[in-house]
This record gives sequence, structure tokens and C-alpha cells, in this order.
Amino acid sequence: MAAVLVVVAGSSWWWLRAGGAVEVLTITVHEETVAGATATTVLDASGYVTARRRATVASKITGRLTEVHVEEGLPVTQGQLLARLDDAQYQATLELARSRVGAARRATEQIEAELELARTTLERTRRLVEAGITDREQLDQDETQTVTLAARLAVEQQQVVVAEREVALRRTQLDDTVIRAPFDGVVVSKDAQPGEMVSPNSAGGGFTRTGICTIVDMGSLEIEVDVNESYISRVHPEQQVEAVLDAYPQWRIPGKVITTIPTADRQKATVLVRIAFDELDPRILPDMGIKVAFRESGASETGSATERRRILVPRDAVREDRGHDVVYLAVDGSVERRAVQIGGTTADSVIVTAGLTVGEQVIVEAPAGLGEGDRVTTR
Repeated sequence: MAAVLVVVAGSSWWWLRAGGAVEVLTITVHEETVAGATATTVLDASGYVTARRRATVASKITGRLTEVHVEEGLPVTQGQLLARLDDAQYQATLELARSRVGAARRATEQIEAELELARTTLERTRRLVEAGITDREQLDQDETQTVTLAARLAVEQQQVVVAEREVALRRTQLDDTVIRAPFDGVVVSKDAQPGEMVSPNSAGGGFTRTGICTIVDMGSLEIEVDVNESYISRVHPEQQVEAVLDAYPQWRIPGKVITTIPTADRQKATVLVRIAFDELDPRILPDMGIKVAFRESGASETGSATERRRILVPRDAVREDRGHDVVYLAVDGSVERRAVQIGGTTADSVIVTAGLTVGEQVIVEAPAGLGEGDRVTTR
């Protein structure tokens, strides 16, 4: 079988070289009229509007929701009350901790009084011993009693500190039942209702919510596009771009490149590029589809009022040969190899800035062995 394939391939190649003509598909080179800003672009890419600040708000503790004060589309401010959890248990434990503080303080006051009495007694006993009225044994007992009460007082004072810290802990736990907005934004989804259980993790099972709502900072909207790594050299920070939302195809939005993420996606062979809007607009929403045209360096901001022309050919028509972009033309029934200069890309075409003229026939589909000088017929 392999021998038959070799013979067929060899016969086809000999037939081409010997004067036979192979049929190829061609397209006629033509120009396209575009606005100046688009005509000076070096690259086109598609992506999405994204928010740099986006948070799914959840509770720190597991509990049952009693109040939810948000709805989709409503704006919120930082610190605004969003929801409450059932706090009956935490209120009770806080009151218990406060009672322990009071009890510890009362015990401390009692020991302080006993210690004051013990010191007075010790001083009296010391004077009696010096006068020879009382023996030394009583003085030793009073000194021991004073030292013991001082040690008990230190322990009770520490117990007061421990009880106060427990109150602070219980107060923090009670505060955790109140969920507030982490920043200014707009609620884009409401994920839980009063009566449902919420938890910071999914350990509660399928009936436990892990989020209450999602908030987006509309002031942090930007564009993220994937650029083929073969063309990433045409993108640089602060480069001017023109974006068009899929929802508003006639609205051209100016912007500029923020940065390129310093890593490539090996599966898609692309590099992620972040782009900032020059000015935000309420019509721009997160996750909207958007197309971006990267301008040439030094492209005029006011050039969009001037009409220009460009040449586009299908991507399949351009090949790489020894590091150069080339196309094959059908000229007087034979193949001509032509080096071209690429100025950018669109969704399915390549912008040719040099090497082609209007009216020439560019070969789009051709056998792999087709070379310069081979005879062809067009269709």
C-alpha cells in the first residue's frame, strides 16, 4: 500500500513539473474602506468586560439567615448592612461572659478587702511583738496570711482579664452575624433568602448556601482579551485601542493597554492582555463580549473621521516560508511566490500592508507540493 502511495505521489509531482496544470481556489485582491482609527490598527482581538473588584459575600460563621437587605441591581456602599444571621445563641453567650466578668471583679474586690485587713493585722502584730506582748509565732501566721491573700488577689485579677477577653470574643462572634458590604458596588446576584442556612464552606451539605450575594465594583471594569502569541510583540503598555461592544456595534470606545500577563496559555497559544477604558459608561456591563482593535504607535486620536483603505486576504492564504510571510499568486496560469508584509489581523482575515495590489489572484487552497512556476488553473 505504501509503495502505491509513493508511486501516485511521484506521478502527480512529475505531472505538475511536466506541464500538467492543477486546479486551485483563488480570491481576487480587493480593498476595504474603513475609518482611520481602524485602518491604522495592527491587531484585532476579542474578549470580555471584566471587573477587577468582584466579591461573593459570605458569612464567617455557619448560621440561619433572618434578614436579607439586598436585591439584584441595587447599589450598595462600603459597610452597608446586607444580611443578618440568627444571633440568639451568641447574645446568650455574650451575656454569660459579661456575668463572669462581674463575678470575677466581685471576687477581686472581696480579696482586696481581706488583704487590706490582713496587712493592718500584720502591722499591729509586728508592734506587739516589738513590745514583747505577743510571741513571734503569731507574727509568722499573720505574714503568711498576708502573702497568701496577695497571691489570691493576683490570680483573681488575672481571671478578670480572661473574662474580659472572653467578652471581646463573644462580641466578635455576635458581630459576625451581621454581614456588611466590603466595598462600594452593585449587587449582580442574590444567592440566599431568609430562613436558609449559610456557611463559609460547603460542609453543611446541599441545603447550605456558601454565598449571600455577589457585588461588583463598576468602577473597576476593564477588558481582557486573548492575543495569539505570534502577534503579542505588537502589543505594548499604554498602546491606544478602540473597543466595540457586541451589544452596541456602532459605539466605538477608546481605551489603552494596561499590561500583558507574563505567561502564555499552552492550550490556546495565547497571552492575556488587560485593557483600561478611557471613560466608563453605565452601558458597559461585566461579562459583555467585546472586540478590540490595537492601534499603531503614534496613531492619531482624531483619525477616525478620515476614510482609509486596506487589503485583506484569508488567513489560509498566508504561509510562513523561512521566517517570512508569503502568499502564492496565480499569474498567467502559473504560480508566483510573493513576500508580503502583515499589518494586523481580524477575525478570519489578515491585513496586508505591502506586497499585493488590487485585482491580483491569491491562491487560497493548493496542494502541499505546489511551488513557484507550477502551472495551475483557477476556480
